[in-house]
Amino acid sequence: MIKVSDEAKATAARLMQEDGFNPETDFIRVGVKSGGCSGLEYVLKFDNAKADTDQVFEDNGIKILVDKKSILYLAGTTLEYSGGLNGKGFVFNNPNAARTCGCGESFSL
Repeated sequence: MIKVSDEAKATAARLMQEDGFNPETDFIRVGVKSGGCSGLEYVLKFDNAKADTDQVFEDNGIKILVDKKSILYLAGTTLEYSGGLNGKGFVFNNPNAARTCGCGESFSL
């Protein structure tokens, strides 16, 4: 359902540990909410609790939580990490997005 690149895995695991989370047992919560210049924006945060309405996916050793309403928007998405001088941080490569904004943080279908 959601893939995690090697670079995103390494960065997420390091950041999780820095924030007091355990990358082996805790989660990255990924979702979609209304907002941004294209209509929908991505949500990404660390979490250690799964709700009844969450779906759990695991790829590349990273556990991902997605709330029920966001699943359709994120199907087939790859979570990547872009570093360097022009790096943006975590990047969502979403095949469902018909249009994205210039910063890549929001999209529309």
